[in-house]
Order: sequence, then C-alpha cells, then structure tokens
Amino acid sequence: MSARIQSIERAAAVLRLLTGRSRRRGVADLANELGLPKGTVYGILRTLKAVGFVEQDSDSRKYQLGAALLPIGSSYLDGNELRRRGITSADALATQTGECVRIGTVHEHLVLIVHHVLRPGAGVEPLDVGSLMPLHATALGKALLAHHRDVVGELASRGLPSYTSATLTDLDLLTAELDAVADRGWAGDVAEFLPGVASIAAPVKSHDHTVLGAIAISGPVERICANGSPRPELAGHVMQSAFTISRELGGGLW
Repeated sequence: MSARIQSIERAAAVLRLLTGRSRRRGVADLANELGLPKGTVYGILRTLKAVGFVEQDSDSRKYQLGAALLPIGSSYLDGNELRRRGITSADALATQTGECVRIGTVHEHLVLIVHHVLRPGAGVEPLDVGSLMPLHATALGKALLAHHRDVVGELASRGLPSYTSATLTDLDLLTAELDAVADRGWAGDVAEFLPGVASIAAPVKSHDHTVLGAIAISGPVERICANGSPRPELAGHVMQSAFTISRELGGGLW
C-alpha cells in the first residue's frame, strides 16, 4: 500500500473542524485541538485560503470555510440519491407537521445532513446542509445506529460525549434504546443534543432493506412532545415519509 500524504490529511482535519458547531476557529484553537504546532496550522490555513477553501474574518481574524468549497459540496449533493429521492417527501412532511425537516446519513461516525427544510413560516434561518451531528445524541443518529450496530462499538470505544444532562452516555442504556428504536420503527430525542429541542426520526431503506439514511422533524419540546415523550401522531407522519422515500429508492414493505 502506498504511503498517505500527511499534509493532505492535516488539511482535511482542519476543514473537518471548521464544519463543526463553532464554524469560526482561530489558529491557536485549531492547533490545540489537532495537537500540532501553531506554525504548521497557520501554513495549512494560508494555503487553504490561497485556493479559496477557507476565508479569514477581517475583525476576529478567525477562519471559516470558503466559497470555493460550495461547488464541490453542491456536486456531491446533486449526485446524492438519498437527497434526490427525499426532497419531495421532506417538503410534504414539513408542511404536514409545521416543523423543520432534515435528512441525514452516516459519515465518519457522525450524521451528515444532506437535506434541510426550514419550518414553514419560520423566516430567515441558516440551513444545516453539510453539517455534522452526533449519532448517539440525536433522533436521526439513533434511527441510523439501530441498524448499524457495528458503529455502536466504535463510538463507545471513543467515548460518548454528553451534550446535555439528557444525553445517553452509558453504552448499556444506549443499546437498550436502540433495541426499542428497531422494534417500534422510529427514534426520538428529547433535549439530548440541544436544550429545549426534541426530534423524531425514522430510517430510510433500500430495496435490500439496507438503511441508507433517516428523515427527522425537530422543534421545541413543547410542540414535539406530550407528557415528556414524542407525540405518536408525529412519529406516524415521520415513519410514513420514511416509507415513501424508501419506496422511491426501491424498498418495498418493511
């Protein structure tokens, strides 16, 4: 096997960090997280800036992803079968439930958002397309993990970080939750990733029953839940949307 090129791996690591929840990062912050000298990280950022892959904020001097990445990401999304087949159903689900909708898939032990429909009438809000979310702390992630059990052990070996007091960080508790998700056909999270926010997700399957992704609604706990649990009628709508997309992808009855 040929040797991998270290400089490219480091540049990729910098770009991945800039896709996180804090999308503007300074040199010292990036260097500390990557365990690299600041001079090395600065050189990587300077090169990425020269080709348009990162930009530097003139006020804070922090770095963020650059516009030159947009055509690359758009090309990936345009060719993503899950997204193409799910757009119509996602729009319908947002209209039906009055909540925002996301479609995601597993990517490097995280959930990659490939489509996002804003809540009807919500006004101007940022789109999450291309963002990454934790598998164990989101309904989207748990809908995926319930059918990708090989990933669960890998996640546990890395540690299950806590995002709120409700996040499942115990492997036995998470496994029991995933068993329940597989049985009932949908996953929920009640303020496990973001305080005050709940979501409901269901898996999307291919013709051979392989889970390719998941679709979810999310919103304030008081709208998504009743008596502290996701509302069954909303779960039904999400499952029907997942079934419709699965049918578009060649999946039959579950």
